[in-house]
Amino acid sequence: MTLPAIGWALKHMPLTAAAVDEHQALLAGRRLTMCLHVEPKTGALVTLLARAGVDVTLTGSPGTTHDDVADDLRALGVTVHTRRADDDADHARNVAKVLETEPDLTLDNGADLTLSLLETGTPSGYLGGTEETTTGGLRLRERSGGVTHPVVVINDSRLKLLVENEFGVGQSVVQGFLNATNLMVPGMRAAVLGYGPCGKGVAGTLARLGARVAVCDTDPMRALQAILDGHRVGVAEEVLEDVQAVFTATGAPGVVGAAELAALPDGAVLAGVGHFAWEIDAEALRTATVRTIEYGDPGRRIGHVLTGGREIVVLDHGRMLNLTAAGGNSIQAMDLGLTLQVRSLAAVCAGGLAPAVQPVPAAVERRIATDLVERLR
Repeated sequence: MTLPAIGWALKHMPLTAAAVDEHQALLAGRRLTMCLHVEPKTGALVTLLARAGVDVTLTGSPGTTHDDVADDLRALGVTVHTRRADDDADHARNVAKVLETEPDLTLDNGADLTLSLLETGTPSGYLGGTEETTTGGLRLRERSGGVTHPVVVINDSRLKLLVENEFGVGQSVVQGFLNATNLMVPGMRAAVLGYGPCGKGVAGTLARLGARVAVCDTDPMRALQAILDGHRVGVAEEVLEDVQAVFTATGAPGVVGAAELAALPDGAVLAGVGHFAWEIDAEALRTATVRTIEYGDPGRRIGHVLTGGREIVVLDHGRMLNLTAAGGNSIQAMDLGLTLQVRSLAAVCAGGLAPAVQPVPAAVERRIATDLVERLR
């Protein structure tokens, strides 16, 4: 019996279901290795693919796996190597394990899977794959020697950036913050570091709920956009000096380092939005920390008492708060993103794509945008 949470997601993912049905002939029988956050919407996607005859092997990311979803997919016959308690070393072993299937296709989230495949050697039947994130796309583009097969970066899609990243992430991150802290957003002084689509969505959601939002982005175009959207803009030390909550949405490592920690006031709460938990410089935080205090569940709210007596609270070790403390992006937003995944994988199977890191084919975007407008209007 399908897990109720997966069943609920399936009920609200018509675009993904239609895409799998339309491309079943291209996808059936393929060995697909996936690295994606294992939660109900991923469970719905995997269920649809498995029913369509795709041989799916799955792993997740440290700290975001829903164990009940993983168990339900195992009961369906899917090979799953991930648990919520996995650390980075476990994750590396899981990636190596799922790649033993010698996949025809890969669906990745952060590029760990694809980079590992490229380093160990691609199987003879490998056709290419997809990468969900901007972070993963950057890692692949920066790889010495490039890639040997087509890799479609889903986050390069304007459609996904608008619907899922801006509106989906904004809602789910703030929901995660509320779940993790039980604090009041109206009147709160909040800072968002990074004003790409995810940061823009978080800042906008906070502002609509009555928070006073300040933004820091080193790109002058994005900083200008934040000003025009009504937010206060400044360098990191300026926007952090009186803040109550900080949301890191850059995707880059070490954004909150020694200087930023020194600027934070007593009691500030740090929440991670980017794919990896590296935006808060762990070494700088360890160096500045005199002792720690656990507030509630292990890892959920860790107070770091710094030299001088100030306390900084880090939520879920800086991991993606919308997944660690909430149910991830909304089902409808994920329906769009996972439809882009399915149709991009079908385009890889159909052939004709260059052996390069590339955006979603324009024809795929137009098709999905048209379908979405018809459903929403």
